[in-house]
Amino acid sequence: MAKSIQSIRGFADILPDRTPIWRFVENGIREVLDAYGYEEIRLPYLEQTELFARSIGEVTDIVEKEMYSFEDRNGESLSLRPEGTAGCVRAGIQHGLLHNRQPRLWYSGAMFRYERPQKGRYRQFHQIGAEVFGLPGPDIDAEMILMTARMLRAIGLDDAELQLNTLGTPESRAAYRERLVAYLNAHRQQLDDDSLRRLETNPLRVLDSKNPEMRSLIAEAPSLLDHLDVESRDHFEAVKATLDVCGVTYVVNPRLVRGLDYYTRTVFEWVSDRLGAQGTVCAGGRYDALVEQIGGRPTPAIGFAVGLERLVTLVEESGAGLAPAPPDAYVVAIGETAQTAALGLAERLRDALPGLRLLVNSGGGSAKSQFKRADRSGAPLALVLAEEELATDTVTVKDLRGESEQRRVGRTALPQLLRDQLQR
Repeated sequence: MAKSIQSIRGFADILPDRTPIWRFVENGIREVLDAYGYEEIRLPYLEQTELFARSIGEVTDIVEKEMYSFEDRNGESLSLRPEGTAGCVRAGIQHGLLHNRQPRLWYSGAMFRYERPQKGRYRQFHQIGAEVFGLPGPDIDAEMILMTARMLRAIGLDDAELQLNTLGTPESRAAYRERLVAYLNAHRQQLDDDSLRRLETNPLRVLDSKNPEMRSLIAEAPSLLDHLDVESRDHFEAVKATLDVCGVTYVVNPRLVRGLDYYTRTVFEWVSDRLGAQGTVCAGGRYDALVEQIGGRPTPAIGFAVGLERLVTLVEESGAGLAPAPPDAYVVAIGETAQTAALGLAERLRDALPGLRLLVNSGGGSAKSQFKRADRSGAPLALVLAEEELATDTVTVKDLRGESEQRRVGRTALPQLLRDQLQR
């Protein structure tokens, strides 16, 4: 016998016993996005590799080591998307969505990075992200953070910590970069191999190191907050003031730099200590230069993304106990003629009662075996069709969970009976 084929490492199946929690998380987030006036955009999974090299940065870990890239038959380099912002910006430019407009967009779907799989992190992972274009002020930064706080509350996660920082403008960051490089060069012997590589390409990423042996070195490094321009400082203070007024607690983390080159000014992360080292569940920030960098007109912008695998894991660990909903009724059809009639009956009931979850027995079987299937389905009611019911244009309704008496009703009266039963 041939060896069975398994899923690819880091590409996980989401089985039926877990999909209710996924739907709960996804629906909760989407309802909040709708409440804030965001519109959905659906983006392709495959883009030109140049898009990510130009936006994320050629010397980032994502572009250098983590992207799934290949050449197509025409010799063009293509990549599975490792994140959603670049594709959303590309679509906005290509379709004229950003010209003299201030769109608020959201998207969802799978992203792909070749990383070491671990708790809450996979090589195919899922995100819901949102982007706002054309608004330069701190008010939209604060509102976006408030919206993410509401999303987490909507799915029952109220113990995540908000970390906040500002990266200033590219000019102020360049001045800080010189000071940081000088500090790190003076302590080269304490840097690990990854940090030495980053020192030559993207030294701010050294501050993002997860190596515990470098913790004290990073803590004593110069702070970007001491090198901000006045406008960036005022912008950051306005964001914090709004969060204070709205009662959102936060921690200013001057080492929060985010992993992508395009961020400017406000950056934020919601983190949970229940996910180990990979504790970020939602993150984002402002990227005022990215639209022009990709080929559009200068356009201020800000966005965020939430990792669905991590949120689902946290909801599961909180004991939410969501389970697949059982059918509202199970149709037992005894005999070949009854089987055909059962399908017709089920369609009419679905027409009359939108949202009705109805499971029709398939594959035949004795009355005893069909009632066993009905019981295993979890349905509270069995709707029975046999020769006698067919002859009298009726349906027998049997209570599978309670002690109500079995009754026979006319087919025209059945929708109202089901409606009354299911509302109890």
